[in-house]
Amino acid sequence: MDFAVVLTLDILYSIAVLVLISAGLAVVFGMMRVINLAHGEFMMMGGYATIVATKAGVNIYVSMLIVAPIVVGLIGLVIERLVIRFLYGRLVDTMLATWGLSLALTGIAVMIFGNTTTGVSTPIAGFTLGAFQVNGYNFFIIIVSILIMIGGYLALRYTRLGLVARGTMQSSDMAAALGYSPGRVYMATFVVGSALAGLAGGVLAPLVGLVPTWGSAYIAKAFITVISGGASIVTGMMSSAVIFGLVSQVFTLLSGPVIGEVALLVTAIVLLRLLPQGITGRFFKGRL
Repeated sequence: MDFAVVLTLDILYSIAVLVLISAGLAVVFGMMRVINLAHGEFMMMGGYATIVATKAGVNIYVSMLIVAPIVVGLIGLVIERLVIRFLYGRLVDTMLATWGLSLALTGIAVMIFGNTTTGVSTPIAGFTLGAFQVNGYNFFIIIVSILIMIGGYLALRYTRLGLVARGTMQSSDMAAALGYSPGRVYMATFVVGSALAGLAGGVLAPLVGLVPTWGSAYIAKAFITVISGGASIVTGMMSSAVIFGLVSQVFTLLSGPVIGEVALLVTAIVLLRLLPQGITGRFFKGRL
């Protein structure tokens, strides 16, 4: 019984991490079709913002949930105004620009923080469940991921800003004819995606030893999750995260973390081969 509970918690945690690291990318790539190869570096900046604020005396929850997304959101605003807004509709150029941006952000982080490991302690202690040791902080990550999914759905479905953003992504000319500025909508969308990446980095920072290249470990998983999900932002990301999280964690428990990572990648390849338009390209059509 204890093993079943621990296994369920580990699977939920694995799914939650995929949702957390993919949410910002789902907004930027899923809605705007902008391939942001600096997404991992945005997460890295959120992690450092959390660590710096916490060590300066700010409550760790405030650092993770407020400081990190605000700081990275503002950085995303500057980057969108200076670089990204000139590249909408130019897929290859956007890839090259954001790849160069990722290298620049990594270099800046190295100059400021050095190429050494830093971090903060998790604010929630672990506990024992039978013969197993459970990380209590995993529950916090699961709750944050659930709130992100619910908040994203409600914002896109029921708020005026969400409806305007969805309409602009489908037809910018029509949105402009109705009096909305596509440029401002793109800017706001990119800032929200950047803030979500910063939030992911902030929440994950207490679990890892942070280095300037830390974000690159998550970028592949985030892209795989978003692309495999298909056109529907919330439903697609959730569907692919459930599949990949389940496969990865089961194989990790059976054979180790390396086999778990391999199993995730193999599952993604098979899934994209069978469903080239993603999960929501065939299933859940019309869902948000």
